[in-house]
Amino acid sequence: MILSVAYFILYFLLFMALLALFVLNRKHYTSQLTEQPRISILIAARNEEHTILRCLHAIEHLEYPKEKIEVLIGDDDSTDDTQAIVAEFIRDKPNYTCITVSGTLGKARGKANVLAQLAKYATTDYYFYTDADIVVPPNWIQAMLSEMKPEVGVVTGITTIQGNTTFARLQAIDWLYALGLMQVVSDMNLPVSTMGNNMLLRRQAYEAVGGFESIKFSVTEDIAIFNEVIRKGWGFRNVYDRSILARSLPAVTFSGFLHQRKRWMRGSMHLPFYMAVILILHSAYYPVLLPFFAYTSISTAVSIFLFKLVLQSMYIAICMRRLGERVPWWLYILFEVYMVIGSVILIIFFFLPHKIRWKGRQYA
Repeated sequence: MILSVAYFILYFLLFMALLALFVLNRKHYTSQLTEQPRISILIAARNEEHTILRCLHAIEHLEYPKEKIEVLIGDDDSTDDTQAIVAEFIRDKPNYTCITVSGTLGKARGKANVLAQLAKYATTDYYFYTDADIVVPPNWIQAMLSEMKPEVGVVTGITTIQGNTTFARLQAIDWLYALGLMQVVSDMNLPVSTMGNNMLLRRQAYEAVGGFESIKFSVTEDIAIFNEVIRKGWGFRNVYDRSILARSLPAVTFSGFLHQRKRWMRGSMHLPFYMAVILILHSAYYPVLLPFFAYTSISTAVSIFLFKLVLQSMYIAICMRRLGERVPWWLYILFEVYMVIGSVILIIFFFLPHKIRWKGRQYA
């Protein structure tokens, strides 16, 4: 009982502090790009026949000189028509190259191995990363490069889910909410993490850590390389702005959703302690609240629940407004149900002795 009360006091104090900082300590991204250097876009693709074209069409519509864009696509032993679809799309586009990945480099495995091999083909000083199911915005390159100051090694954009189903819309809120929590910490000049589907690395920073092949393998290769770049003394930028808002496809099945989140939870073990504390406090809310019902009155438990719902909805509304997004009011309430079910099931699933399934492969 005493521990539960202490937890709720700490939880709400932290939540109100994060909300205040998110409102008051907002960074404005107004830098203008003074030059347009050549850049490389690196995409790992494995069995993406249903998604790769939406990604490539978005890249083709980037508002940046085509002659200064080098697109490298790594086919990671696809067993579907991914390679044929890519080959047809790039047939008359000399700045695109599709590379069949074979063998491994150093410690790299899976997606990290594909990206490590693509980097060997890159001929520019700026590596843009996105995924084969991502649609990047037209101004993506300029907006990301404008934050690449001389001391910065990695720039991270913002990504959400695109979809019309209720499950997809709840996933979209989940992404923007979690990234909004991380942005508060980043705005305090504390390194947090990055997202491999919307990331820019300076070549010099990438080579300083030896590339993906030189770092310990992780199923969250983006977090792993971010941490190594920061350890080498490079700066970072996390940009929570609509100009860099990319859109991903949702996890279609609940099983796929669970394995995706289990992989992310593994990656969270490598987050800085202050970010881990925030995420653990948030994920533990319902595992603490539900047993708390047995020790307190219903009115007290309901009051705690409603207070959290109000604070959380305010935070999400601010996130949405900054990105020019909108959701109906009832989704804020339904998101709470999603959080109740999801947080409990995910904690249980995380500790089950299942291997992580990712792109048709299993990882211990």
